[in-house]
Amino acid sequence: MSINTDAIGKTYAADTYAVGREKIKEFAAAVGETLPVHLDPAAARAAGYADVVAPPMFAVVYAGRSVIPALFDPEVGINFAMMVHGSQAFRWGPLVIAGDEITTTTTVKDIAARAGMGFYEFESNSQNQHGETVCVGTWSHIVRGDA
Repeated sequence: MSINTDAIGKTYAADTYAVGREKIKEFAAAVGETLPVHLDPAAARAAGYADVVAPPMFAVVYAGRSVIPALFDPEVGINFAMMVHGSQAFRWGPLVIAGDEITTTTTVKDIAARAGMGFYEFESNSQNQHGETVCVGTWSHIVRGDA
């Protein structure tokens, strides 16, 4: 099977995620985060925040949802039986706080063949309700034997 680069540049419908206090606290507990600003609303307020603060990697919760349609798009054509996760990289902006609404769009940044494999790169752009970019993510996947 050969790769199809026609989907490069394609942007998917925006996904909006309402950031909840309990979801932040659950995520923080799951990853072993112990800073009080992530777990205790009173501590977060004492530190100058309106509510608990999402740990940086909470981006996988609100942004990851937007990447899924791109992964399953037949035009992109990923062979899941041969796919491995390549990497994730994030650039963060303002902190995400419980009560924020984060809207994320994902774009196919690149599809390439190298060394007999397909390389698929997606970019997510997440903005809060104030129009501030809170996170830009790069999501890379490798499909073995796809080129």
